[in-house]
Amino acid sequence: MKIVNFIYILLACYLATFFRACINNNFIVSLLGSFFFGFVIAKRLSYSRQKIIIGGFFSCFTSFSGFIYFLYGIFNNGAWIKFIFLFNSIIIINLLTMYFGFWISRKIT
Repeated sequence: MKIVNFIYILLACYLATFFRACINNNFIVSLLGSFFFGFVIAKRLSYSRQKIIIGGFFSCFTSFSGFIYFLYGIFNNGAWIKFIFLFNSIIIINLLTMYFGFWISRKIT
């Protein structure tokens, strides 16, 4: 990979972090990230573009740590049923949202 691609990855990470800071809601960020992730993977991009967008932008934008921190707060309070329900719901909703983005992308092209 060329050094220019690493610079593009850093810029994508910076841009994603900026958007992440502007949208201060883990659920909305998760849904947006899942939708656009599905949209992008349906496009069959080149290796370098895929690393820039998926590895750079989406890895910083969706922020798995925000999801874990949210669930840890519920888990730490002892709300087991709420924890199990939200954990499964969030994963299922994000998978469906990603598939919807993939489907929309295929219909457009």
